[in-house]
Amino acid sequence: MRAYSTREVAELAGLPEARVRHWARTGLVTPDKDGRGRWRYSFQDLAVLRTAARLLGANVSVNRVTRTLSLLLEQLPDGRPLSAVRLIVTGQRVIVKDRLASWEPESGQGALDFDVQAMSALVAPELPRRSRAELEQEGETAAGLYETALDLELAGRFDEAREAYEAVLRRDPQFTGARINLGRLLHAAGRLSEAEALYRAALEQNPGNALAAFNLGVALEDQDKTDDAAEAYRTAIAVDDGYADAHYNLSRLLEAEGDVRSALRHLSRFRRLMQNE
Repeated sequence: MRAYSTREVAELAGLPEARVRHWARTGLVTPDKDGRGRWRYSFQDLAVLRTAARLLGANVSVNRVTRTLSLLLEQLPDGRPLSAVRLIVTGQRVIVKDRLASWEPESGQGALDFDVQAMSALVAPELPRRSRAELEQEGETAAGLYETALDLELAGRFDEAREAYEAVLRRDPQFTGARINLGRLLHAAGRLSEAEALYRAALEQNPGNALAAFNLGVALEDQDKTDDAAEAYRTAIAVDDGYADAHYNLSRLLEAEGDVRSALRHLSRFRRLMQNE
């Protein structure tokens, strides 16, 4: 199962980390801690957050997004993912549509008569299967391919998402976000050395990318290269001292090394950052 850090789901969903953590506290998403005590979000959490971001982009208020998605997740049958339905925004109405019916989550009532032309947003769009040749079409921009890759991840089509990220990099080798996301997919598939190489390349392209440094630290740690991992987490913190997960992970490694004072310093910084959100 794919697992995402707070920073990763925030970037993939296009949301501030503070908003992600707020929705985790309210129960809209339910991250777990892995064996090393790191918060990890599931693919379902990512799907919920990307849906929430699209609703916010359609000018639905934060409170209504929270209420609507909480109710919708309760209404969907067990085992049915959020990506199986489409959400349509018309004015301030949020309507759920699937193959058999349409309804408003807030009222629970059917919504059979609405003006499809008045749609202002579609969530969880249907994506046709595209061959590598189609991904390489002349008119396709790197940014467009990147959005396709993100949507393929949302739909759980990880192999296709990997192909799309690779197509982005063939179109624009300097596209750091695609390099990081491709690394994460390979990382999740257990291809750690390949993921490490992609994260390092992303950092060479953009030394100021804290996410690339953090992901590199996780990949190194997962290969038991703890000294190098600690250095990568330090790099992430040097770029962004507000990177809470990097402080937390570094504190664990320092504690294991016996450097209790430094470990406590980073753990305290982590706690202050969490309290200030």
